[in-house]
Formats: sequence, C-alpha cells, structure tokens
Amino acid sequence: MDRFEKISSQGKMNVTEIWRDRETGVLYLFHKDGYAGGLTPLLDKDGKPVVSCPEYS
Repeated sequence: MDRFEKISSQGKMNVTEIWRDRETGVLYLFHKDGYAGGLTPLLDKDGKPVVSCPEYS
C-alpha cells in the first residue's frame, strides 16, 4: 500500500495537486510548473496542518 494518495489534480503543464498522507491524514499541496515543483503541507488559519480525517485530529 502506498503511503500517499492523490485527492485532486488540475492542470496539464502547470499541475496543482492535493495529496493525503494515509498514516497521519495530513494534506499536502504539490505544484509543478515546467521543471520546477514544490510540496508543502496545507495549514489552517492557526498555522496547524490540515487533517482530512477526524480520527487523526
């Protein structure tokens, strides 16, 4: 089983995706533009990681 699961994706050349860590429930934003890309956790208004499942929060 893969640890991360893709939740959503949009774009072809400039790709933006949301990934979920199956072990922690934390959501991550991935963005790729050409040969550059980056991954960062999604944060709520208090600066805490966004968790997608109640059992992880």
